[in-house]
Amino acid sequence: MLLAAVLLTTTTAPCVAAGAGGAVAADLLRARLEERHAPCARVLLAPQGAVQAALPAPRRAAWRKVAPKRLQREGFAVRRIGDTLVITAQGTRGLVYGAGWYLRTGARPLRYESAPARPVRLTQIGYRAKNNSYDAWTLAMFRRRIEDFALWGASGVQVIAPVSDDDATSPLFPAPPLETLRGIGEIAHSLGIDFALYYPNLHDYDTQAERDHELGRFRLLLGALPQVDALYVPGGDPGHAAPDRLFPLVADEAAALRARNPAASVWISTQGFDAAALDAFYAQLARRPRWLTGIFAGPQTRDPVATQRRHLPAGYQLLLYPDIAHTMHAQVPVDRWSPAFALTEGREPINPRPRAMTSLFRNLDPGSSGFVTYSEGVNDDANQFLWFRLGWDPQTTPEAFAREYATTFIGDPAAANALFALEDNWTGDPAANARIDATLALVDGLKPAAWADWRIDALRYRAVYDAIVRHRLIAARARETAALAAPDAVAARAQLAKADPAPVPALRTRLFALAEQLWQGARLQLSVKLYGASNVERGANLDRVDVDLNDRVWIEKQLATRTPAQLADYARKKEGALYDDLGDPWNAPHLVRGSSPVADPLRFHGAVEGIADRTPNDGWRMSWISYAESLYDAPLRLHYAGLDPKRRYRLVATYAGEDYWLPMRLVANGSIELHPPRDRTSNPMTVDIPIPAAATRGGTLDLAWTRPAGMGGSGRGHQVAETWLLPEPLSGERK
Repeated sequence: MLLAAVLLTTTTAPCVAAGAGGAVAADLLRARLEERHAPCARVLLAPQGAVQAALPAPRRAAWRKVAPKRLQREGFAVRRIGDTLVITAQGTRGLVYGAGWYLRTGARPLRYESAPARPVRLTQIGYRAKNNSYDAWTLAMFRRRIEDFALWGASGVQVIAPVSDDDATSPLFPAPPLETLRGIGEIAHSLGIDFALYYPNLHDYDTQAERDHELGRFRLLLGALPQVDALYVPGGDPGHAAPDRLFPLVADEAAALRARNPAASVWISTQGFDAAALDAFYAQLARRPRWLTGIFAGPQTRDPVATQRRHLPAGYQLLLYPDIAHTMHAQVPVDRWSPAFALTEGREPINPRPRAMTSLFRNLDPGSSGFVTYSEGVNDDANQFLWFRLGWDPQTTPEAFAREYATTFIGDPAAANALFALEDNWTGDPAANARIDATLALVDGLKPAAWADWRIDALRYRAVYDAIVRHRLIAARARETAALAAPDAVAARAQLAKADPAPVPALRTRLFALAEQLWQGARLQLSVKLYGASNVERGANLDRVDVDLNDRVWIEKQLATRTPAQLADYARKKEGALYDDLGDPWNAPHLVRGSSPVADPLRFHGAVEGIADRTPNDGWRMSWISYAESLYDAPLRLHYAGLDPKRRYRLVATYAGEDYWLPMRLVANGSIELHPPRDRTSNPMTVDIPIPAAATRGGTLDLAWTRPAGMGGSGRGHQVAETWLLPEPLSGERK
C-alpha cells in the first residue's frame, strides 16, 4: 500500500502543478482530469509573476524569452516550455479560464492567448420555489455548477434576493435561503468571479417611510451576504415603482452597496413600464445619474433593445438579460411551435436551441457590454454554456460550441449532433416529422463516458418525449378521423376510446425512469406530484405526457345531440368558409406572420402562437386552446385575397386564450372599424360580424386586431383562436 501511494504521488502530482497563487485553478483542473482518468497533462498554472520560480531552473531562460508582455485582466496566455504547458494569467479568474480551455480542447500549442470580448458574462441562479431544480440543491451541487460556469468563461453569477415575488420558502430547500446565497457567494469569490445580486423593489415608495424601510432591508441583506460585486434592480417583473420613485431609491441602495464595495456596479432595467413610464425612465437617464453603471434589457420590455440603446446617454453601458429558459409565453418563443408540443412539453422543457440562441445573441449583442442570462434551472443548460462561449468569442459557431459541450459533458462527440437534432424536432408538424424518430435513434446510440453526468439523461428524456408526442399525435388524429366518419355515436365513441399503440407504452415507461434519474442527478422537478415542482408550467411536463391531443371530450359531449357527420365539417367548407386555426402554424393560411424570427427574435413585429391555460381533457377544442397574438401595439393581422367583389361576407371568430385578456379593437383595411375595443366576456367567446361591402369590393380584405396603445407588461393579452370568413349567398342563391 505504501509503495502504491508513493508511485501515485510521484507519477501524478507533477502532471498539474501550481505556482504561487495558482492552486485554485490547478486543483480544479487536476480533479477534473482525474475524474476522466486522463493521461498526465504536464500543466503548470501560475500568475505571470510566479511562473519563473515554479519552473525548473534549466527552463527559466526559455520562459523569459516567450513570456507574454501584457495580459488582459480576464485573459490568459499559454506557452509550451519543453514538455510542460504553462498557463498564466493575472490571477485566479484568468487561470480558471485557462484551465477550462485546456479541459475543453486538450490542446498544447507553442503559444496561445485568449481574452473575453464582453466584460459581463453572468447567469442567474434562483434559489426559490419557482425554480425547476435549484431550490432542491445543496451547496456541494452549487459548487460543481459554479465551477462549470467559471471553467466555461462566466465572469460571475447573479442570485435573486430572498425578498422577491416568490414564496418565502420551498418545501425542497435543504437549507435556508440566506445560508445558501451566502455559500454561493463564497464559492464564486473562491474561483475569482463576481457575486451579483438581483434585488426587486416591490412597492410604490410614495412615502419616505416606505423608502427608509426598503433601504433598511437592503442594508440588512448586504450585511448577511459576502461582498456583492454588482446590483441589478428590475423596473418591473417584479416591481412596479414609477421611475421618479425608483431612481432615488436605487441611488440610496447604490450608496449603501458602495460603502461596502466601492467598485460595485449598479444596473437598472426598463421591464414592465408602459409607454409613459418609459418616457419617464428615459428622462431619468437624461439626468445622467452618477451612481448608475448602465441598464439591462430583459423580458417584459415594450421597447426593442435598439431603441433602449438610442436613449442611453454616452458613458453608460447596456447589458442583455435574455430569457434562455422558456419556449412560449416568453421573450424568445419557439417559432411556429406545434400546439401538441406546447400542450405536453410546455413552457419550460429541456430546450437546447443552439442555432436559435446564436442567432439571438448576434441580433442583440452589437453595442452591449455582455449579459446576464435569465435561467430557471438546468432545463436550459446547453443554452447557458453557449452564451458563455459567445460572450467570450462572438464568432463562436453553434457547431464549435456543440462539439465542446459534447466532449466535455457527455464524452461522445456524436452528442453534438443530438443538440441540433433536438432543436430540429420542434420544426414543423410532429406527426409529419420523421426526423423525431431518427433523433431518438441517434441519442440512443450515444456512448457516454463513464464520468458523464445527468446531461446525457436530459438529452434522452427530450428525445423520448418528442417521440411520444409524435406517435400519440398520429394516433389521436387517426382516432378522431375515424370517429367523425363513424355511422353513429356508439361507433364514434368506440374509436375515440382506443388506446395509444406501440411504441407509446414502452416510451412512456422509459420517460418516467429518465425523470427519476434526472431528479436523482440534477434535482430536476419534472412532476408536481412526484418531485415537488411548484406547478406544471415550471418544467413539470411529466404530468402532461398523457394529455389528450385531439377533441375527444368535446366530440363525446356533442354526440349527445349531433351525429358524427354533423360534426365532421367544423371548418364549414361546405359553406365556402375560409377557415384559420390561428394557433396551428400549418392551418392558418391567412395569418400575416410578419417579421422573421432571425431579424426579430423577440417578435415585436410578428405573430406569435400560444396556448391557453386549458387542455382538451377540460372539454376545450384544440382550436380554442391554441391562439395567435401580437405584442404591445403591433396588430394581429389576417389577409384575404381572391374574394368575390359582388358577394357580402361575414366573420365568425373565437376569442379565446389565457385567463387574462385586454379589450380588442377590430379594423378592416386600416380604417373600417368592425368593432370598438371589446372585452372578452367569456372564455372562449364567439363573435359574428358582418363585413361591409366596401371592405371587400376590391377582392381583398385585411383585418387587424389591436389592444389599447401604450400599455406595458408582457405585451400580450389580445388573442384570437380561430376565424371563419363566410360568404353570404347572392340574390337567388340558396344558403
